Amino acid sequence: MSLLSYTELRNLQRRKVIENSLPEHVNSASIDITLGPHLLLEAARDTAQVLTGRLPIVSLKDRTPLHTVPWTLTEEKPAYTLEPGEFLLAQSAQVFNLPSTISCEYKMKSSGARSALNHSLAGWCDAGWHGSVLTLELKNISRYHAIRLELGDLIGQMIFFRHTAVPARASYAKRGRYNNDKKVHGVKL
Repeated sequence: MSLLSYTELRNLQRRKVIENSLPEHVNSASIDITLGPHLLLEAARDTAQVLTGRLPIVSLKDRTPLHTVPWTLTEEKPAYTLEPGEFLLAQSAQVFNLPSTISCEYKMKSSGARSALNHSLAGWCDAGWHGSVLTLELKNISRYHAIRLELGDLIGQMIFFRHTAVPARASYAKRGRYNNDKKVHGVKL
């Protein structure tokens, strides 16, 4: 497996392996991605839950989704303020179409991390994942500062790896749950 660098990354852009990506977002060994418009905010199901402190339980085995409410960033409301300790799901503005020989991984930008923005580490993208925006699991880990998330912010970077071709039967294109997602999604069954 080899890490791709600038010239190869520009070729990925031209081949639409990563769509909605600007040439100026290509770095020496990564491509910057930007915050897309759709967010899912974690929320309590009802007032009784808040008052009693009884938390719903999510099951990894049963793939129980978090209770969320949608929020859309627009020209009229282009930002969302992420409070200390708050968690949300966001999306990239970029769409990915990985061939059978390319996998990639999401990494935070250092300026975001230095501002106490954290990503929950589910950033691996298998070969064959296609037609989808990247869902980001973002959390403000500061104690005393809110973080303003704006439409189009440089929200992270992708590093790409070339490897031997994955057989069609083992490809994410065949086995994955999150292909062709045009906006952020929670857990799917």
